[in-house]
Amino acid sequence: MAAAAAPRRCQWGEPRALGRAVKLLQRLEDQCRDPRLAVGPPSLRDLLPRTAQLLGEVAKARREARGDPEGPGGAGDFLVIYLTNLEAKGRQVAELLPPRGKKDANQDVFREGSRFRRQLAKLALIFSHMHAELSALFPAGKYCGHLYRLAKGSAHTFWREHCGGRCVLPWAEFQSLLCARHPVEPGPTMQALRSTLDLTCSGHISVFEFDIFTRLFQPWPTLLRNWQLLAVNHPGYMAFLTYDEVQTRLQAYRDKPGSYIFRPSCTRPGQWAIGYVSSDGSILQTIPLNKPLLQVLLEGQKDGTFLFPDGKNHNPDLTELCRAEPYQRIQVSEEQLQLYQAMNSTFQLCKICAERDKDVRIEPCGHLLCSCCLAAWQHSDSQTCPFCRCEIKGQEAVSITPAQERPVEVRTAADDSRDNCHQEAAEGKLEPVTPSAPHYPLRIRPPESPRQRLADSGYEWL
Repeated sequence: MAAAAAPRRCQWGEPRALGRAVKLLQRLEDQCRDPRLAVGPPSLRDLLPRTAQLLGEVAKARREARGDPEGPGGAGDFLVIYLTNLEAKGRQVAELLPPRGKKDANQDVFREGSRFRRQLAKLALIFSHMHAELSALFPAGKYCGHLYRLAKGSAHTFWREHCGGRCVLPWAEFQSLLCARHPVEPGPTMQALRSTLDLTCSGHISVFEFDIFTRLFQPWPTLLRNWQLLAVNHPGYMAFLTYDEVQTRLQAYRDKPGSYIFRPSCTRPGQWAIGYVSSDGSILQTIPLNKPLLQVLLEGQKDGTFLFPDGKNHNPDLTELCRAEPYQRIQVSEEQLQLYQAMNSTFQLCKICAERDKDVRIEPCGHLLCSCCLAAWQHSDSQTCPFCRCEIKGQEAVSITPAQERPVEVRTAADDSRDNCHQEAAEGKLEPVTPSAPHYPLRIRPPESPRQRLADSGYEWL
């Protein structure tokens, strides 16, 4: 198997294909030097050299790993799809950009609002998604798609159970798998779903793209219902708009405060970017960190921030998406509780501030802390877990309460438990969840011996 992997790469010419892709990006970068193309985000002038550099790192790592075994849907298959798509999209960009030094070339691409400028902006978004995808599956050039962890636990389980270690699937196969769990009508609705999922427009779905989709349209049990209400039916949804285009579109509603539109963020994949007209007529854009969009829109509707989607008077009712979900239980052993008691603490207490109880769980690493500490941590512009430094891709509200059969129960819900959306917990049998032991966090003060003993034992679940 290992011996067959290297010839396969050479057979389709992976090293040469990587080299051609880097040269193509360098030529496009040269064509994008005109200052009139200095727009963003996303900006091709910024994305092209970054993608070329990452592909160079991939090529180096692949040369060093020659002979490593690969299965279907692994690094080799992904690169075939990725480089073919990159070459096709690169040709489209080259056709839109005038050659350097030719003053009589078509100048429409520089005119705001022109068809050519719009096409270039859409291609910039696709290149942005392609760079993010490559960075996620090949960090520093080394392939880890088979180890990629989706932020939402149910989505991760779904992918690994049905796709195994593969990082990419043809759309037809993925569609069949997804529709078995979340049925979708064929025809225009299915085409719209493909357009939303296939961020790079390659005809395939990667584990990265599925992760982004499930983070945007959480929670999992009503995934495609959420997508239909927020993306298909909601007048405020804009699929392919850049930051500058949002500013331009909202100019028409400056005399109508509360007007808003929303789009997937291109700078923070898996998050939403919302543009809106403030009470003084200013046009602002914000990225609500790690909150379900429906929660943000409902809160904005209450406080008067988000009232008129794309300037329209009718604001869709999203309350039907707020349904109670079964809580999960996390068992805390008697030994753990004794160790907490030995250091005069409790499982519930936040281990950062030691003042408030834990009420939020970081995704995907699973560490627990209080929402105040998480907000303060993220306000410092840190997007990694304060305990293990894993990227924060989402958060889940939790409620830690005593249980009759177990010493402590951690109940989780897809939405904030303090919001009125979850008024009653769904009934039914609750299965125990066994968390993986996290890395021990850095602390300001040296830990006491019982606390250190707890960390060394691998029992503490923060």
